[in-house]
Amino acid sequence: MKLHEDVKAQADELTLDRSRPLMLVDADEVILQFASCLEEFLHENELYFDMASFALTGNIKRKADDQAIAAEEIGALIGQFFVEKTEHQPPVKGAPEALASLSERAQIVVVTNVPLQQREARIRSLKKHNMDYPVVANIGLKGAIIRYIADMVDTPVYFIDDLPHNLTSVAQEADEVHRIHFIADERLAKLLGPAEDSHHRADSWDDAHAYLDRHLADQGF
Repeated sequence: MKLHEDVKAQADELTLDRSRPLMLVDADEVILQFASCLEEFLHENELYFDMASFALTGNIKRKADDQAIAAEEIGALIGQFFVEKTEHQPPVKGAPEALASLSERAQIVVVTNVPLQQREARIRSLKKHNMDYPVVANIGLKGAIIRYIADMVDTPVYFIDDLPHNLTSVAQEADEVHRIHFIADERLAKLLGPAEDSHHRADSWDDAHAYLDRHLADQGF
């Protein structure tokens, strides 16, 4: 999988210590609330999120007639959501505290698929919620960028994401990276079992924190 040049350029700005463990953490539905903010945005646009399955296509519907909007409309709609809401997404419960604790033992980089144009807004949002970590705005599946960043250290690397296809992508590109599946919104989490290519499914940041602490200790860190 080829790494997009705009993504590579961001990764090349990272300053990492080769001797410290590394945690690569997704943002939406992992450390920042996404579903609840999307619902607010949709409500403002006379739409709603049905949550009948773990997907946007087919589940974003018009209030007027309960009909799903066309699949080709979703990309533009989500793009507008990020323009309007990126800087205003609240943190997932426990995320700032867990990351602050983990950062004493490991380096943390946020790897998010927020549009590149909203990267600075995401950085400001994270800082506001005491999550002042480097941010890489990725494009597409995450296997290539996780492979690229993982090669910057000689220590255990961890990847936390809500989407199974990103965990699979990382398994294919960088199988040695330890993969944790976490979906913060309980309603969405109930719609999807543990990702096939994850090492652990967490149901809260308390769970993820405890698991990562144990794993770091087992690895001698």
